[in-house]
Amino acid sequence: ATAHRVPALPSAMLGSRGALCAGRLRAAGQAWLWGPLGRPPALARGAGAPRRGDRQPRGWPEPRGRPLGLSAAAVVNSAPRPLQPYLRLMRLDKPIGTWLLYLPCTWSIGLAAEPGCFPDWYMLSLFGAGAVLMRGAGCTINDMWDQEYDKKVTRTANRPVAAGNISTFQSFVFLGGQLTLALGVLLCLNYYSIALGAASLLLVVTYPLMKRITYWPQLALGLTFNWGALLGWSAVKGSCDPSVCLPLYFSGVMWTLMYDTIYAHQDKRDDALIGLKSTALLLGDNTKQWLSGFGVAMLGALGLVGVNSSQAAPYYAALLAMGAHLAHQVYTLDIHRPEDCWEKFTSNRTIGLMLFLGIVLGNLWKEKKTDNTKKSTESSIEN
Repeated sequence: ATAHRVPALPSAMLGSRGALCAGRLRAAGQAWLWGPLGRPPALARGAGAPRRGDRQPRGWPEPRGRPLGLSAAAVVNSAPRPLQPYLRLMRLDKPIGTWLLYLPCTWSIGLAAEPGCFPDWYMLSLFGAGAVLMRGAGCTINDMWDQEYDKKVTRTANRPVAAGNISTFQSFVFLGGQLTLALGVLLCLNYYSIALGAASLLLVVTYPLMKRITYWPQLALGLTFNWGALLGWSAVKGSCDPSVCLPLYFSGVMWTLMYDTIYAHQDKRDDALIGLKSTALLLGDNTKQWLSGFGVAMLGALGLVGVNSSQAAPYYAALLAMGAHLAHQVYTLDIHRPEDCWEKFTSNRTIGLMLFLGIVLGNLWKEKKTDNTKKSTESSIEN
């Protein structure tokens, strides 16, 4: 209490110099008591951020405008600022592309599991890391090739290379780092899978150029994005079984033609103006009919996969659910609304997860069916 009060001393005893010191002490006491904003400390704390016009003393901490959250975009926004352009370059703030690259790997790994067993969790983790790295590398290559085009498209003008946040040389060095880490993941597999994975590098490098050459760049993307349908099986089994892997790969390519054609409808006007090609521009108002055909081809190939891998009822139930989802997706799609195209595009993660769940449950069901068969066989032998 005594610290809050500055006693008034007679100026006659202190003289003019003493009076000046006393005035300064009194002002300091009032400043301590009332706080930096002219309010008592309790009120200043309760008032929150300073109002417009309030002066802040030098060194006042700036409010952090990046609230933490669980979404991928929030994680990227909360990262150190020098790292954020690189994280956006590899699209960590938009993980849907990583999911669409990873899910065909999970299908293949799940199909390669032994009856009654869950998929190999080590392989799932390894391919998850590889999907993040290779999707990031693909996006880096895409942005390096397309930086001049990206500047002319509203949706892509703020990408790090197009916006000038990262130079082409920095992107190239960053690409080298991603590919080096991805090679480390690949070297954890068997020799057959290492050679098979290395063979996909040509597709990874060239598919971003296809939009300049052909109206079917989505086909090139499908051939690239679904390589994991071959690689996952070989990583578990040591080689590919064509009767399972090839129809699985084909079904993934058809799936990519579906979702990336929907995606391309977001940019069709800008693409037409700057001379880029896509299935969205080629198919135009006939898009829904073509999407229906792609969907039927996808489900037919997956049916063949089920027959050739002796799948059980849960697998075929998953195919029915996927068919219903795809039919609803195509029927309700509005190709003239970019927001709806994005919503339909991102919903394809659900389709991929449906199939993975059907494969896992089908494998467990096969063990149950095998046990029942053994029991019936043993009982017939005893009889």
